[in-house]
Order: sequence, then structure tokens, then C-alpha cells
Amino acid sequence: MQIIKGKQARPQRLVVYGPEGIGKSTLAANCPNPLFMDLENGTSTMDVARLPKPHSWSMMSATLKELKDSPPAEYSTLVIDTADWAERLCLRHVCDEGGKTSIEDFGYGKGFVKAEETWGRFLDFLTDFSEVTGWNVVLLAHAHLKKFERPDESGAYDRYELKLSKKLSPLTKEWADAVLFVNYKILVVEDESTHSKKAQGGKRVIYTTHHVCWDAKNRNGLPGEIDFLQDNPWAPFGDFFPSASPVSAPAPVLAPEPAPKPEPQKEEAPPPETRVAKEDPSAFPYQLFELMDRDHVTDEEIRKAVSQKGYYPFETPIGNYEDQFVQGVLVAAWPQVLNMINEIRKAA
Repeated sequence: MQIIKGKQARPQRLVVYGPEGIGKSTLAANCPNPLFMDLENGTSTMDVARLPKPHSWSMMSATLKELKDSPPAEYSTLVIDTADWAERLCLRHVCDEGGKTSIEDFGYGKGFVKAEETWGRFLDFLTDFSEVTGWNVVLLAHAHLKKFERPDESGAYDRYELKLSKKLSPLTKEWADAVLFVNYKILVVEDESTHSKKAQGGKRVIYTTHHVCWDAKNRNGLPGEIDFLQDNPWAPFGDFFPSASPVSAPAPVLAPEPAPKPEPQKEEAPPPETRVAKEDPSAFPYQLFELMDRDHVTDEEIRKAVSQKGYYPFETPIGNYEDQFVQGVLVAAWPQVLNMINEIRKAA
């Protein structure tokens, strides 16, 4: 049995949350070589590198898988801005797959159980992404105040928590190596002349350890409270958060293979540039057109796949498909649809 001792340097998984406009994106922008997936256009005024904004869960998953397979060498931190907006895509995806208009339509919390399973697979993917690429992963999230009641004591109080549903929030906190809470530090002082109390201050701080009024944690012995530095708020975390780089294994030395026998010439498929939709893109949902455009799929190929499955006749324009079918079958299960289209291309 092999026994491994000592500390192990590895990419970090981090959650940063706080109120709107507190500086979460600014903090992440100072991470080592960040690449943003900006789901809410929160970095539009910042000079950062971004991935294309996805408009569906399938699009986001496909983009991240492509990034995992071919990580650019100049980046070493993936920033998802924000987790609560990613949750919205997740819930919409679950509803589309189940043919529901709302997550509550599943009844008895079943919709959130399905969302928990989908979100769990997403977090597992991010772990695998980090291990394969050597990148750090940062999830940004908003905070909200929630009434908290301790079961062993009377009374209740407000505390800050991740703005995620009650099943997804614990999963996310468990997944992270560190949960950082960014907020304004307010001091209450007493006026000696009037004996009245008033609030003053308002400087930004980063909390790294658990408190009765907020969630936070770290596994690196960070101080419980760190000042949010205006010029470079990430400076205090430099030693904790490594400048990761994509993992590259040495290429194996292989014996030369015999030259393959020439095969009969087949008619080549048109290059990707020619695979454009013939229908007016405005005639069907943008989420579907975005997936088609990215994977160079024509409306004819969509109609052929749909007709082979018996959903609609080949002659039916995509614009005439029911929205529930487009969202719940085509967009929600796009990887399966694309596999079928590739099989049709091979058989052509």
C-alpha cells in the first residue's frame, strides 16, 4: 500500500460571495490569469478575458467541456460569475427536461431534488476540470439575509447566506476549499454628549472563517478578517492561491504504425463554414440557433433528425415547432441531438 505524506500543492476551488456591487468580480479579476464565464454581464466595464455568454445550461456545459479539452495556456483560473445565475439556467434545464413551466410544478420538492442531482454533476465536472487542466476554479455568488433559528436555543436572528436554493447551497459550500464573504464593516459608536448610537465606517473586508452572522471557511489558516485592498484585493491570498498552469503530460513515444491502406474516395461533407441555417434565425428561439451556429448545424439537419424520431414531418419548419419541444427536447438534450446528426452525416 502506498502512503503519501506531507502537504500537496493543487489548484484551489473557491466561492466568493457578498452583496451586489461589493467588488466580487474585482477580487476575481486579480486572481492568477483569470478567464471569466460572465452569466450576468457584471464584467462589462472591466478589462478581463471572457468566454461567450451561454443562454442555456446545455450551452454552458458544452462551452466548459470544450475549455477542459483545450485549455488556453495563457489562463490558469476559471471564474464563473455568478453561481446564482448558473442556478437559474440549471432550474430552467430541469423544467425543460421534465416538460414543466416551473420547478414547483414537479410537486413535493421533486423538482429541487432533480436540480440537486444536476448541480452535483456540475460541481463534479468543475472538480474534474480543475484536476485535468491544473486551473483554479472560482464561483462568485450574491448574498442574501435569511432568518436563522437555532434548534437548541430560543430566538432567531438574521445571517448572510449564499443566494442559492436550500439544496444547492450546502453542496456548493462543501465543494469549495474556501468560502470567502465580502462585506462592509460597520462600526456602531456612542456619542458621549447625547449618549445616542450611530453607525460609521463602511470599509470593505473579506471574512474567511465562520461566524453566527455569515458562512465562511478556509483550509489554509488565513486570518479571520482581511482588508479589501483597493489596488489589488487578491494580494493577501497570493501564497494560498497558486498560479496554476495547465497540466501537460509528456508525449508517449510510440512505434511507427504501418501506413493505412487507401480507402475508396468518399464525397466530403461541406466545410463547417458552409453549414449555415437556411431559415430565418428569428423564426425560432435564440438558444437553439446559438447551439446550431456553434456546432455548424443546418436547419435541414435538425428537421431530418426530428423527422426520423417521428416528432414532426421533415417539411415542418423549425419555426412551427412547439416551444416546449424546442426547449425540452432540442436545447435540453442537445448533446444527444448532435450525436444523432453526426450519425446522419456519416451515413450520407
